[in-house]
Amino acid sequence: MTQIYIASGEEGSGKSLVVLGMMDLFARSGHRICCFKPLIASGDQPDPDLRFIRERYRSEAPYESMYGCTADSARELINSGKYNELLKAILEKFKALESRCSQILCIGTDFRNISPALEFDFNTDIANNLGCLVLFVVNGRCAAPQEAVDRTLTIIDSLHDRHCDILAVVVNRVASAMMGEVTAMLDKALAGRVPFYVVPESSILAKPTVGNIAEALGAVPINAEKEWMHRQISNYKVAAMELRHFLDYIEPGSLIIVPGDRSDIILGSLLSYPARTYPQIAALLLTGGLQPAPQVSRLIEGLDRIPVPILGVKTDTFTTAMNVSALSGSFVAGDQRKIAAGLGLMEAAVDLVSLEKRIAMPRVTKVTPLMFEHELLQRAREKRCRIVLPEGNDERILRAAEIILLRGVADLILLGNIQEIRNRISGLGLRLERIQIIDPAESELREEFAGIYHERRRHKGISLQMAQDTITDVSYFGTMMVYCNLADGMVSGAAHTTQHTIRPAFEIIRTRPGCSIVSSVFFMCLADRVLVFGDCAVNPDPNPQQLADIAISSAETALMFGIEPRIAMMSYSTGESGKGVEVDKVREAAAIARKLRPDLKLEGPIQYDAAIDPGVARKKMPGSEVAGRATIFVFPDLNTGNNTYKAVQRAANAVAVGPILQGLNKPVNDLSRGCTVADIVNTIAITAIQTRAGENPA
Repeated sequence: MTQIYIASGEEGSGKSLVVLGMMDLFARSGHRICCFKPLIASGDQPDPDLRFIRERYRSEAPYESMYGCTADSARELINSGKYNELLKAILEKFKALESRCSQILCIGTDFRNISPALEFDFNTDIANNLGCLVLFVVNGRCAAPQEAVDRTLTIIDSLHDRHCDILAVVVNRVASAMMGEVTAMLDKALAGRVPFYVVPESSILAKPTVGNIAEALGAVPINAEKEWMHRQISNYKVAAMELRHFLDYIEPGSLIIVPGDRSDIILGSLLSYPARTYPQIAALLLTGGLQPAPQVSRLIEGLDRIPVPILGVKTDTFTTAMNVSALSGSFVAGDQRKIAAGLGLMEAAVDLVSLEKRIAMPRVTKVTPLMFEHELLQRAREKRCRIVLPEGNDERILRAAEIILLRGVADLILLGNIQEIRNRISGLGLRLERIQIIDPAESELREEFAGIYHERRRHKGISLQMAQDTITDVSYFGTMMVYCNLADGMVSGAAHTTQHTIRPAFEIIRTRPGCSIVSSVFFMCLADRVLVFGDCAVNPDPNPQQLADIAISSAETALMFGIEPRIAMMSYSTGESGKGVEVDKVREAAAIARKLRPDLKLEGPIQYDAAIDPGVARKKMPGSEVAGRATIFVFPDLNTGNNTYKAVQRAANAVAVGPILQGLNKPVNDLSRGCTVADIVNTIAITAIQTRAGENPA
């Protein structure tokens, strides 16, 4: 049992960042994990930390089992001199939760629920009574390095005085300019006695989003789209002046707090967003429970797309402004941008590998979807690759690009009209100032690429003029960047067909030696393992030689991602029992694959139930190394493969990652036009790993 207690010495330390990092560390171990808070605020609303963890990590523990008691009950017991009874009540609920899981992360109090003078002692008492290692978060937001160091040393001494088992200390929210000095001073003062980590301040994490505002204030979205809930609030403005004066005060990312009947301010604020002469605001917050006049509402509804979210609250303007001023950034399960920023910050500042060893968490063999996706990003970060994204104007691509950069996974190159992409980035409120953008139509590389393409395709009748025209296509330009080693890989397909994405790769990059075909696989992330399905996206009806090559390529892809290859060549018959053209094709393909790669564990033809179910395997194919334990499923044709992967995806609630192309000299991967931001992030990470692993060397 691993039990860690995360506590802080004051409000505003950024403890939730450390909670996020540690929950992800726990999640990748594969054990059942739980979260526990000794105290939650009173009220009908679920605790935001516990709700976030339940949603992101799919916790099966009932909400009521995840906390000790409410703040009101705690205050009543403390004021009645029944402090020990409070500790016993919390310990009893903790022990009940303990039976459900093998790892528990406890989140200390927030310095809002009981007297601040008691909270430090309360948290250390709870940690000691629960038998937890203490991970303490120090607020490093100080005027000078010495202040942060003194605060940290005082905390450590106090923890030692109270006989706490210290796992580590995180000095959080340190100004970037002070990072080096604080680290050096603590290193000298502690001399290895206590592990410590210094984490810089992050504006993305410190400031609330529109969703944070809506949740904390109980605001009602009047028009908000889902993506708008994650838009960051940089500042807030209370609109009390006439419009002509008020407009001079708005800033980029402003939350405009205004009574709902101030039609002039509402319309003026909405117009400021598309106007190039004024900054783009983040949102409107209408107060007093008032709605705009019917004529104004009708005018707003008539717009093709309202440019900013509009929220409404019942409180008056002054109260609303005070409530907003007390808010800080927090995590919500759907805000992938902020989660990526937080995890990227933790991974850069905290040596999670050494921390994991210090905790001595054993790993289990099962692999959950979250573990697999986490491992993708971790492995992709090991070597910084350059990935080109031809669809630079697509909103999903831009949102995924920000997450990739925030996590430090890869360097990215966007293709398209530079000004249009910059305007799109600005309109979405994303932080991609330093990303490289190339316009193929204006690039100085155009002539060089056209000459190379002409040389490679002149035997097909491609003239130099045709080559010059072709190269302006983003897919061809991006593929040429990969071929010329200006990018390590390419990801496209969010707005283009599969053929548009991969045809340039066939023409320019071509297949690797010894492989007769380019094929694809999907990683099928089930509840407790990851399977490889191929080919489900590219080849309609491969012949036996091609099917054998698909099996071999799939095995190499599986190995690249830490999956032991046990290949099942799928058919409607198992072993030697069946006859027919389709069964014979699979049987011949299996024989070819065994001859080419006798080292591989391979079975075929075999039915799906015999390949995946150990019970069926014992009856249909006893003694097989693959039957009942297959990790790679190679389907005889595209019709079977595509339908099977979609059926498993829906019926088993599996996460399908792909398609991942294999067999090319350099990695190019295709996206579905219905892909999500998470799909794009995963595919970029996979492409980076393919590059790092040296698949298909040029």
